[in-house]
Amino acid sequence: MIAVEVSNRSGVEVDEEGATALARSVLEAEGVEEGELGLLFVGPAEIRLLKHEHLGVDEATDVLSFPIDGRESLPGGVPRQLGDAVLCPQVVGEAWRQPLVHGLLHLLGYEHGPEMEAKEQSWRA
Repeated sequence: MIAVEVSNRSGVEVDEEGATALARSVLEAEGVEEGELGLLFVGPAEIRLLKHEHLGVDEATDVLSFPIDGRESLPGGVPRQLGDAVLCPQVVGEAWRQPLVHGLLHLLGYEHGPEMEAKEQSWRA
């Protein structure tokens, strides 16, 4: 089972159940059956600060990913920590699904390019 911890600090209502269901679907389709994932929804000022602190770019963005274990082998009995996907609802609006998929794929080690684009395309509704 993939445990998903959701935190909404954005100040706006988000579809937490829908985001959790999509996250589990994407991860399971990628062969991740167990693990722990954080989904955070933050406002524009917080995501801008995170992007500046971690990437050196001073602008708001749709999603940031902070991977921990990815797909690496882990010792027996150690729970897989996938990391955190951080989304800004004020930037993504109703189109939150694709940025979430993008962020989840980064947590699994995908980098921008044809392989990641093909994976993202398969999740477009």
